[in-house]
Amino acid sequence: MSNKISYILAPIFLALSLAIGVFLGRGLGPQKANYHSENINAGSKFDAIMQLIQDRYVDTINRQKFVDKSINDFLHELDPHSNYFSPKDLAEMMEGIDGKFGGVGVRFLIHNDTLSVTNVIKDSPSFRSGILAGDRIIAVDGKFISGKKLTNEQVMEMLKGDPGTSVTVSILRKGEITKRKIVRGVIPIESISCATMLNNTIGYVRLEQFSQTSSEEFHNATMKLKQQGMKKLIFDLRDNGGGVLSSAIEIVDEFLPQGKLIVYTKGAHQPKKTYISTDRGNLEDVELLLLINSNSASASEIVAGAIQDNDRGTIMGRRSFGKGLVQEDIPLRDGSNVRLTIARYYTPTGRCIQKPYGEGIDYQEDFMNRYQNGELYHVDSTAFVDSLKFKTPKGKIVYGGGGIMPDLFIPFDSSGSSYYLTELRYSMSFSHFAFDFANKVGRTKWKNEQDYRKSFQVSSQLLNDFISYSATKYKVKKNEGEFLQSKALITEFLKAEIARQIWVEQGYLTVMLDFDKDVKAAVNYLQK
Repeated sequence: MSNKISYILAPIFLALSLAIGVFLGRGLGPQKANYHSENINAGSKFDAIMQLIQDRYVDTINRQKFVDKSINDFLHELDPHSNYFSPKDLAEMMEGIDGKFGGVGVRFLIHNDTLSVTNVIKDSPSFRSGILAGDRIIAVDGKFISGKKLTNEQVMEMLKGDPGTSVTVSILRKGEITKRKIVRGVIPIESISCATMLNNTIGYVRLEQFSQTSSEEFHNATMKLKQQGMKKLIFDLRDNGGGVLSSAIEIVDEFLPQGKLIVYTKGAHQPKKTYISTDRGNLEDVELLLLINSNSASASEIVAGAIQDNDRGTIMGRRSFGKGLVQEDIPLRDGSNVRLTIARYYTPTGRCIQKPYGEGIDYQEDFMNRYQNGELYHVDSTAFVDSLKFKTPKGKIVYGGGGIMPDLFIPFDSSGSSYYLTELRYSMSFSHFAFDFANKVGRTKWKNEQDYRKSFQVSSQLLNDFISYSATKYKVKKNEGEFLQSKALITEFLKAEIARQIWVEQGYLTVMLDFDKDVKAAVNYLQK
């Protein structure tokens, strides 16, 4: 979660750290280090040491790499979410935040050492150039790439680029090779991966992240569902790590009447700032159920906290991540970026849900700790601390101090799991087998993902073919006992992965909803 600013604040950071001071100071011009000076400031001392290493160390070093790491290490000493991003990392990060990038508009899979198109975005440059799902791209700008050890990163470098620039690809389709010139354009990154009706009155929307375009996507998706008869909504924020604050606020605004507090922020150097709902609430009449889990963080927790504290809906799932720190992005002169924590955010009742961090606390191992202490399977009573007790307008007791505790707990479902299933999923055999299957049976065999979900079943023969394929192609040896233990899950994942090859995430999730116990629990609750 962050608020971007367009102006440059680099000079302010001269006093923050020796590493950042050196990083900015180097842009003023070369200086000869005085290794033995006793009266040097922290920045000069670090610069002197770096110069000493560069002049005398036994091997050649990458100075910029060490400077970048020093800045990051310092920022991580402040808190877990302050960060430094190099120009390259920043560009990749901003794509997710902006919800768009420059490219050709295809999803791909490196299949049998060949760049294979799995899906073409409608009205994208590739769509207009006649590229089809199932095509093999064997050359890019005259460079033959088929049979090479390609990586996803290499493919992205070849196909992504500034809108208006062009790339020529040679495609193999049904034994024939043709060339297509593609003029790159702006490709949207959709943050809503699934929006569908579960029955005549209950809609379902899954949001993967909060980007600049998320609130508009959410509005359009929910208005479409309302036209289909939606009276109740399951809003899925499981595994959503957050993103843009403004999008979270605008989404909450859809559910609240005018004048309700959504969230407020404050910090040592930041005055209190409040965010209040407007009269734009198009979903005030829709019953809301919000799904969260231990990976729901930041902007997801702002939404959950605002809904819970305003008594506007029901929160179901497991305790959320616990990120209540606000970051601001400050651009530096060379195109890099410091993401600095400037405030904490508070839910309408006054809760700060930031979990503890600092010396002696293994912040990144929190999920494993929850798993080991059993919190994923039953409510952890230690989270209910009287000093962190708050009350909503209707008298409901809620707690701060480390994530949003759901109103209704759903235990983590680990039934059917096995090491064999994990091996299958990490081997990528599901996606590769599904790609071949989709091409073989035809991608237009079903009218849509709902038709596929209702009519297609994975046969015993198809399942056995997949198991043999995984063993032969990806060396995932069948374990009979674990296969029987995970057979139902393997079948589900295979059916869903075939749907993903044809209808991307919408298809995959539409199928998986039939087997999702959290969603089933939510539907049962809404139907009472």
